[in-house]
Amino acid sequence: MHILGIETSCDETSGAVVTSGIELRSNVVASQDALHAPYGGIVPEIASRAHIERIESVVDEALQKAGLGMADIGGIAVTSGPGLLGSLIVGLSYAKALAYARKIPFYGINHLEAHLHAIFLEKQIAYPFIGLIVSGGHTALYEVNGVGRIELLGATRDDAAGEAFDKAAKLLGLGYPGGRQIDQLAQKGCPDAIDFPRPYQREQHCHFSFSGLKTAVLNDIKKRQTKPSQQELCDIAASFQEAVCETLVYQSLKALKQKRLRRLVVAGGVAANSRLRTLFNDCAKKEAIEVSFPSLPLCTDNAAMVAALGYHYLKENPRGDPLSLNAYAHGAV
Repeated sequence: MHILGIETSCDETSGAVVTSGIELRSNVVASQDALHAPYGGIVPEIASRAHIERIESVVDEALQKAGLGMADIGGIAVTSGPGLLGSLIVGLSYAKALAYARKIPFYGINHLEAHLHAIFLEKQIAYPFIGLIVSGGHTALYEVNGVGRIELLGATRDDAAGEAFDKAAKLLGLGYPGGRQIDQLAQKGCPDAIDFPRPYQREQHCHFSFSGLKTAVLNDIKKRQTKPSQQELCDIAASFQEAVCETLVYQSLKALKQKRLRRLVVAGGVAANSRLRTLFNDCAKKEAIEVSFPSLPLCTDNAAMVAALGYHYLKENPRGDPLSLNAYAHGAV
């Protein structure tokens, strides 16, 4: 069974074809980084208009790379939420039109659940496991017991980790996307140069908070007598990154211990951060746990993870979702 996946939840237009839920035939992603860079963040109206302009060509390219036509597609899976409402509506409307015209089922997929299952395109993980989603819009921990069987354990109470990276990068005068800029700059800095806060380490819950950390960066810059030198910028970036990554690792370990599990899957755009991967891999050896990351192309928003999850929903419900299905901007799995 070939499933066409469509992803437009934020600022990437993506189309992919996955066979039998595990065989990746194609995964095309059209980035909007250049469009949003002048603003230092995502502008929703620009994002939705760009999706309209690109979605047809992206889907056509995904089919071409897979060596298939629409006649070969058995179902369409599309992100229905959460995300930017205008962006979601573009992908959802396009998927509905294709499904209606071809008389094949379509499925609205939860963006967060798709991230949690992206790893299955490359590696088989036994259930249950703890899943950490860490991206520009979401930072949350889940207990994953199967497809559609997911329990939220903790989430950010303010900024997501990726959002904090972008805001800190803007304070430091760096480019967009901020996460990549800080990751590169931090490699030349000292992670212990500044003692930034690590929220909630003394609490029992598994929630996150990054707004205070962002404010701490602002206060550090303001208290300096002169503009930070290049080395000082590197030290600030490294210290900030260390605080974010240590917090993510600490809360994930807490969730594993509370649920008495030994498997962790880290997904989302921030899962591509080199320091986060190093800390988790070191922790895996020390704590005797299994930590898995998708490859870099499957960390960021992509349609492959949407198509892979859609296959499992097709098996459960061959008729698909109704064409009246709406997009939704907020919500957990």
